[in-house]
Amino acid sequence: MANQLESLWNDTVASSMSDAELLQYRSNLLGSDLRITNYGGGNTSAKIYEKDPLTNLETEILWVKGSGGDLGSIGLDGFSTLYMDKLKQLEELYRGVEYEDEMVAYLPHCTYNLNPRAASIDTPLHTYIPHRHVDHMHPDSVIAIACTKNSKALTDTIFAGKIGWLPWQRPGYDLGLKLGEISRNNPELDGVVLAGHGLFTWAGTSKDCYLKTLEIINMADSWLSKNNQKTAFGGALYNAPLDENTRQTIAAKLMPIIRGKISKTQMKLGHYNYSDEILEFVNSKLVKPLAALGTSCPDHFLRTKIRPLVLDFKPDADDLERELNRVIETLDEELEEYRQDYATYYNNSKRSDSPAMRDPNAVVYLIPGVGMFTFAKDKATARIAGEFYINAVNVMRDASGVDTYIGLDEQEAFDIEYWLLEEAKLQRMPKPKHLAGRVAFVTGGAGGIGSATAKRLLEDGSCVMLADIDEEALKKVSKSLSDQFSKDAVYYTVCDVTDEDSVKAGINKTARIFGGLDILISNAGIASSAPLEDTSLNLWSKNIDILTTGYFLVTREAFKVMKVQDIGGSIVFVASKNGLVASANASAYCTAKGAEIHLSRAVALEGAPMGIRCNVVNPDAVLRGSKIWTGDWRKERADAYNMGEDELEEHYRKRSMLKRNVFPEDIAEAIYFLASDLSNKSTGNIINVDAGHAPSFTR
Repeated sequence: MANQLESLWNDTVASSMSDAELLQYRSNLLGSDLRITNYGGGNTSAKIYEKDPLTNLETEILWVKGSGGDLGSIGLDGFSTLYMDKLKQLEELYRGVEYEDEMVAYLPHCTYNLNPRAASIDTPLHTYIPHRHVDHMHPDSVIAIACTKNSKALTDTIFAGKIGWLPWQRPGYDLGLKLGEISRNNPELDGVVLAGHGLFTWAGTSKDCYLKTLEIINMADSWLSKNNQKTAFGGALYNAPLDENTRQTIAAKLMPIIRGKISKTQMKLGHYNYSDEILEFVNSKLVKPLAALGTSCPDHFLRTKIRPLVLDFKPDADDLERELNRVIETLDEELEEYRQDYATYYNNSKRSDSPAMRDPNAVVYLIPGVGMFTFAKDKATARIAGEFYINAVNVMRDASGVDTYIGLDEQEAFDIEYWLLEEAKLQRMPKPKHLAGRVAFVTGGAGGIGSATAKRLLEDGSCVMLADIDEEALKKVSKSLSDQFSKDAVYYTVCDVTDEDSVKAGINKTARIFGGLDILISNAGIASSAPLEDTSLNLWSKNIDILTTGYFLVTREAFKVMKVQDIGGSIVFVASKNGLVASANASAYCTAKGAEIHLSRAVALEGAPMGIRCNVVNPDAVLRGSKIWTGDWRKERADAYNMGEDELEEHYRKRSMLKRNVFPEDIAEAIYFLASDLSNKSTGNIINVDAGHAPSFTR
């Protein structure tokens, strides 16, 4: 028996809700389960009587999911509201399928109560159905039926006349009229399967509509589980799966190389998926022919492109390292072949008014034995593209298991991908932030300067991997930043910068999570104070290990990734004014910081031919929020100046030339400048952030 959906409707919760709130409640329940619809996909509606602010009379209003957004998290402000009488009047203006797009321009004129939420192109699909509540979902099970050669016959068999069927048609006004016609002429129907697309269901109440949607999906799931007895995807081509560690090692090595080759004109971020569904597909005999057929549901291919790129990797090779190197050596050829294939698809399908060809690189990369990489303009989009392709894989499995799977016709796919309305939507999107598509690795990420720097980079669009030896502090900082920005943009790794294996693991994790690395902020630190004769070898070694060797190890591993990406990079060392001007009773610390600065110059020299820059920020007297001041360092420095610990911050302020305190946010701003393209012609440089300390002036 298939994994049946269970109702989550709570009558007690729903009893106090308005009609609009019930629509939101239903939408959130449906959208929170990926078995029902994919992220951002599907739409819901309710026809509700509201008081017209102009006439003070009760008027029928269509509440329908607006353009953009996701049903699982939609609020009331995510719905468009339109006068039903005005929507119906639009039929008089409709001039036929050749003029579909002009109908969208009329929708704003139907807006109720000045609602700013733009109506989506799916609005007509809900307008003419004569039922108060309508759901349009994209469940894998129903799409599998919708994407078969004998889709109509299967629909009739499975649903026994409860669900109608319409052939594939691009969403628009004409399809809305046809939905209205089939629902009016067949009052016994509970919904319609749209070939190649998805499911419509309807009912008289919000709860009944929700339950009907679940019932139909469960019927499809149950029938497929009983009737799909074929071995998935023709069986396994590679029976011995690679172990997880091997898969992750290959992903960490391969993803930055691919990312670099496809990010020459626009930076991309990656996502790695090795779910059971994906591994079964990529290891199968039919992965290449099925992948070549392309995806079916428009929601799928808009996220994933018409088809993926299957890399010619053989996970059963005797020498996996040699096999991986072979794939890397032929990668340019495979990528170019895909681009040429995409260009052919574009040129064969374009129309006289089609927008210019967009990025011809693949979004989805399938690697036998390893899994799936997806690349997009940001991490969330890359992750969601992968989720959509899992939907496509599920559809191919069941469609092929009961009939013949059919991908969407290329011309139809093109007409949606390059729809002028879709292009206009893309043009309206805000420009990407300065660091969009960049990946930063921040050591000492749980401390004051590290967390302030991460926040500053995130504010301008970067993704951040926080690295620190303190796991509890890392969790707190990571959660705080994730809540403020997004879970997709913030990850953490427990990392001891003095341990070579720990550093390698942290950098490799970054490559797997984000696809590569562009910015290194080397900030891990300690502070110690002792007269020379009291400086033990252990104290000396600890400073050198963390502040010199640690910086070397992290930089070396980050440099390797930046080099193979071949798209440049920026490294920023957080050193100290003590690296330029020694202080009494701190010989170990000052020496280690001086070595940091000299290491940065060496890195700048080696990195320059590859566009990899390395610069230094020298803080001084950053007390607030800094972890190094929570131990003995504060007391030691206060003792060195013969004053109380509570007097130290004021002492440093008065000592500065500008008579100002220095805070973590001040250091973060300087780091941001050096990490970003604002300083893209600077390398081997130093910025002091110390409120003015004349002996530290660089010479």
